[in-house]
Amino acid sequence: MSGLRGRDFLTVTDFTQEELQEILDFAQELKADRKRGKHAPLLQGKTLGMIFHKASTRTRVSFEVGMVQLGGYALFLNGADLQSGRGEPIKDTARVLSRYVDGIMIRTFDHADVEELAAYADVPIINGLTDFLHPCQAMTDLMTILEHKGTLAGLKLTYVGDGNNMAHSLLLACSKLGMNVTIASPQGYQPLPDIVQAATMDAGKHGTTIEVTTDPVHAVKGADVLYTDVWASMGQEAEHQQRLQVFQPYQLNAALLAQAAKDAIVLHCLPAHRGEEITEDVLEGTQSVVFAQAENRLHVQKAIMALLL
Repeated sequence: MSGLRGRDFLTVTDFTQEELQEILDFAQELKADRKRGKHAPLLQGKTLGMIFHKASTRTRVSFEVGMVQLGGYALFLNGADLQSGRGEPIKDTARVLSRYVDGIMIRTFDHADVEELAAYADVPIINGLTDFLHPCQAMTDLMTILEHKGTLAGLKLTYVGDGNNMAHSLLLACSKLGMNVTIASPQGYQPLPDIVQAATMDAGKHGTTIEVTTDPVHAVKGADVLYTDVWASMGQEAEHQQRLQVFQPYQLNAALLAQAAKDAIVLHCLPAHRGEEITEDVLEGTQSVVFAQAENRLHVQKAIMALLL
């Protein structure tokens, strides 16, 4: 069915523009089928092991429901309950689970753990989130933009806030699909230079641009898509008060939204802290497509699982 069968999904950089487009096209097809009440048991008899070292709402529910809708079975594995929580090496866990399940999704802190899992596993590994990258979310964002704008090529996405795993994944994904990306983050909180460089190289192939700035007002000028994320991610709770002060000028509010294109859409990967990185009126406003975006996690991940597993 696809040349993607058996591959890992750790980062979008492992895939060509055509392969990423294939995932997006298939996700749209699966979504349309779902709306028509059509169910294709593409993963009948297959099992996905889901390892969680981080709390989750959207990731767990979308992967679990997605497997059920595809005719398969999803097995929730709390990291604290696995033997890895008592010192079993990741390489041992990878080789054991490979003999039980057809694929593994992992949501964890250290990206190196996901890479080691993939190195030793004999089944596809899907990155459900690390502190470094969140590729499934970025693919979901592209699908949502495509739905609401009809195209990706040449659009400008502005991300305002912490240069975190979400900023990294948007840089890498959007640049591959021909979008212009501007990141507005305070000094000391900007995306990693290596990620910016990789995105800039991809953007050069499409005649698009990558920009990193400390000026949020400049960043959102003419933007077709505005994106933000929480200012303190999981594991950064101790920095929360300090980050509230540093990031205050980067709040996505009505004044900032007014600087973007008139038909700009607003995205947020959720959970949202209303009154911090985004105001209630913007999140609940007419330009927000945040909950349609959240739904698309289900469809994109179904496409990834069906194509890989």
